[in-house]
Amino acid sequence: MGQPRWFLVMGAVNGGLAVLLGAFAAHVLKQRIDPDMLEVFRTGVQYHAIHALALLVVGLLGRSRNMSSALALSGWALLAGILLFSGSLYILALGGARWLGAVTPFGGIAFLIAWIAMAVAAVRA
Repeated sequence: MGQPRWFLVMGAVNGGLAVLLGAFAAHVLKQRIDPDMLEVFRTGVQYHAIHALALLVVGLLGRSRNMSSALALSGWALLAGILLFSGSLYILALGGARWLGAVTPFGGIAFLIAWIAMAVAAVRA
């Protein structure tokens, strides 16, 4: 299923990564890539940071209550969304294959599943 501690660790690690990648964009990429691609990268950072915080919420809720299957699904879907959505945007912005743009919506779907599963967990609690 998923342990609350795992989602807390993953939330903290991903929060730190989002800060690091945001600083990288602001201080290094700003002068090296096209402004449109910089905006793509920044979108990845924004969604990465928001969903890192959501992972912390999953971990905290799992600690204060039992880690339900819906809450665990939310955590795993958040991780998948960060990887697919933000990861594909990072690679795309850095000059990766254009076909990666087709992967991004799957990350968005994973985020939607995560939020719906979190709502289901809250209703059932």
